Amino acid sequence: MTDKPQTPESTPAWGTATLGVRAGELRSAEGEHSTAIFATSSFVFDSAEQAAARFSGDEPGNIYSRFTNPTVRAFSDRLAAMEGGECCVATASGMSAILSTCLALLQSGDEIVAAHSLFGSTISLFDNHLSKFGVRTRYVAPSDLDAWAAAITPATRMLFVETPSNPLTELVDLAALAQLCRERGCLLVVDNCFCTPALQKPLALGADIVIHSVTKFLDGQGRCLGGAVIGDAEQVGEKVFGVLRTGGPAMSPFNAWVFHKALETLEVRMQAHTQRAHQLAEWLEQQHAVARVFYPGLASHPQHALAVRQQTGFGGILSLELKGGQAAAWRLINATRMLSITANLGDTRTTIVHPATTTHSRISAAERDRMGVGDGLVRISVGLENLEDIQADLEPGLRS
Repeated sequence: MTDKPQTPESTPAWGTATLGVRAGELRSAEGEHSTAIFATSSFVFDSAEQAAARFSGDEPGNIYSRFTNPTVRAFSDRLAAMEGGECCVATASGMSAILSTCLALLQSGDEIVAAHSLFGSTISLFDNHLSKFGVRTRYVAPSDLDAWAAAITPATRMLFVETPSNPLTELVDLAALAQLCRERGCLLVVDNCFCTPALQKPLALGADIVIHSVTKFLDGQGRCLGGAVIGDAEQVGEKVFGVLRTGGPAMSPFNAWVFHKALETLEVRMQAHTQRAHQLAEWLEQQHAVARVFYPGLASHPQHALAVRQQTGFGGILSLELKGGQAAAWRLINATRMLSITANLGDTRTTIVHPATTTHSRISAAERDRMGVGDGLVRISVGLENLEDIQADLEPGLRS
């Protein structure tokens, strides 16, 4: 093991499902078939000379689990292979992945241009924290390529998008935006949380960096916190890794082991999530209490054609706008008995939440209005229960 991320083994003939099972395999001298957990804070050197060589980078090998751990490396190599990146840096959470990327690639005076449809904590990070260090963020409509072009200035270093976005499932044309970035000298950073590499490959569409909250669909069972940054050897393998090594927002070996195993079933899980979410979205569109359903798989979605072209599936997240505002939204949520009322998503268990008073509550009402996160909006992360049972759990609240 080395003291920085390495390019994973080249496996161009393998599909995503095979990579999820076979890439980044790690076996010790014991020959175990399932990757082991290296639960250790540090590693022992054979001599003072070897210790010096490891720390200087002259000799590859493990040093300290904050930045070199075999289990974390196995997970990172597997995810890098699945996303088609040169390397991956694993972090303690999805937000620490975004923070580490910004600390590594931005400095005072730089600007970010971001889609206005983002997770509330990402907006808070940009507006309330990075701004204190002289990094300015401009927000634009995700689907308006002219607005993106107009917002870029000589100080713009990074374009940041979620596609599909949280919670309205808005899409960004990644190939077109990547071309714009090349023309204007910016980096395109894509949060691929909702689709995962099972349904979308941003790097193949021209993005420079992919961000994940591994906590979500990559884990798939709501067990552990984790994040990941995937990209090339320079931007990620050197710069982002440098922040991780010094600042320490590291993924634990145990969490990495959980995630490493979870990737083995990612593709089949995402297919199942997509099937149920698509059917549920079509059913919800027929309900009298529902004003609108937001799901890329629906023909009514304004960017349905882009979703068909850019993704291989539509994912497990949908949102619905209820007639009657917050009161109706809360009645629906409170009437459920099986669904989990929690802000997490990407779980085998279906979850339901009111974004305006939870995930997006720390941003202003005016900002929520601009994003389209209204008081009647409810987000559902469709799990792997029987579809009929999910519908039955929602029916009482819809009738009320």
